[in-house]
Amino acid sequence: MRYEEQAVAFRCGDEQLYGVLSLPERAATRGVLIVVGGPQYRAGSHRQFTLLARTLAERGIPVQRFDYRGMGDSDGAQRDFSDVEPDLRAAVDHFMAAVPGLREVVLWGLCDGASAALFYAGQDARVRGLVLLNPWVRTEAGAARATLKHYYKGRLLQGELWRKLLSGRFDAGAAWRSLWQLLAASRDDTQPDAPPADLPARMLASWSRFQGPVLLILSGADLTAKEFTDLADASPAWQALLARAGITRHELDEADHTFSRRAWRDQVADWTANWVHTW
Repeated sequence: MRYEEQAVAFRCGDEQLYGVLSLPERAATRGVLIVVGGPQYRAGSHRQFTLLARTLAERGIPVQRFDYRGMGDSDGAQRDFSDVEPDLRAAVDHFMAAVPGLREVVLWGLCDGASAALFYAGQDARVRGLVLLNPWVRTEAGAARATLKHYYKGRLLQGELWRKLLSGRFDAGAAWRSLWQLLAASRDDTQPDAPPADLPARMLASWSRFQGPVLLILSGADLTAKEFTDLADASPAWQALLARAGITRHELDEADHTFSRRAWRDQVADWTANWVHTW
């Protein structure tokens, strides 16, 4: 389907936000608002958000992507994912006004963009669905455990590591220091520089409040995704939530955090478009 792209500008309080609207010639009544993970702007890593928006628009789905305050072209002070709810409300307001016939919105977010989408979704009845990719539930202990489990174990099985050890090209002292620090961090969520340990609890509470359908997409070669799955696997509350009706889950075994290869990006876009059209 043919579509057009329009530069858009809208207000968030006293500041101006800028974005791009991808509008099909026959737009569906359900649109996708891309929630940017940070620190990024509306194009995304490897132009991921630009390409996703165009693919969805070709399949009749209107899409808006934009820069938070303080990011990209938008005005204001930079802020993190936990402080963008006014930006999201302003973006949904504009999206609904800009697309004739649009009735509801799906928020699509990667990493802490997924977290921001979750925090906001339950507050706005116009948000009817979520697409969450590699959700950010980071704590220092969780990150350390994921690194030990999914990186170090695999590293010990790599022949290259042992060849470096035997040839003297491996700094064993530095490796042991790093390993010791990870072991210590894996047992402690109270380090002074750690992100708030209640982030996973806030994510769980936000997801529990949201009653709409959710598409969860996870990368197989990404520690952020592994930290999320480890958290969920260890928690009966998370397991019950992910087993709830309306949760669709896909995994790309070889994909990295940002789905940087074309095949991965195309698969994500295809899953997204099919899912948006099926409920």
